Amino acid sequence: MDEILHALLRGEIDLETAKQKLDVLHIKRICEIARLDVNRASRTGAPEAILAQNKATEDVCRLALAMAETSGYAFITRAKDSDIAALGNNIPEGYDLEINRQARTCLLKRRGHLFEKTGRIGVLAAGTADLGVAEEVVITAGVMGCEVIKAYDVGVAGIHRLYEPLTEMLERRVSAIVVVAGMDAVLPIVVSSHVSVPVIGVPTSVGYGIGKDGVAGLLTMLQTCSPGLAVVNIDNGFSAGVFASLIARQSRRDS
Repeated sequence: MDEILHALLRGEIDLETAKQKLDVLHIKRICEIARLDVNRASRTGAPEAILAQNKATEDVCRLALAMAETSGYAFITRAKDSDIAALGNNIPEGYDLEINRQARTCLLKRRGHLFEKTGRIGVLAAGTADLGVAEEVVITAGVMGCEVIKAYDVGVAGIHRLYEPLTEMLERRVSAIVVVAGMDAVLPIVVSSHVSVPVIGVPTSVGYGIGKDGVAGLLTMLQTCSPGLAVVNIDNGFSAGVFASLIARQSRRDS
């Protein structure tokens, strides 16, 4: 970093080049395991998340502690029980650990660390079997500074349950609505046909045999003739939360 700053002072590089080189330095190598992109949030608006799935618990802890020290927080998704237990036993002084077992997320955060407010989104879940993915959306949006209005168990099997929470979301001027649904997964299509804000559909792996672990729901959403619906991959609450929050952030800047 000293070399980059001295080169800038000597006029050997311009400001944009210096910023680019500093960004590269922020890709921090942790014990030969992974490269943590600690500057992702400022560069792209999306937070760096540690996917705990298929990682050894000791590696998850090591990565989380390094990220929290550098960025003020570490966001862990798809956390296993062993990850949650290990992180709970290794909380650094001055940090708090927020656990959402339904979402399988952990947020290790320096006390007093605040996420910049970015706007407001809605999150709907068709059935109670979809709640884990929906909660991953909610926690991700919170890390991105979004206020979330959520309503669960509002699927098309009882369509009358949808309209009250949907009305509230529109009245409170959400910038986007994430709709999580398994089985036939038509709820996002219904919602997108009723609103003028972007809708993000998240198919879940909930369903019976021919549903093929969410493939049927994914194809249903992709085949919609209702415009205004974008679709993320099966069970991918994290990406849906990021996408909706980026829309909210841009809407706030434009208002």
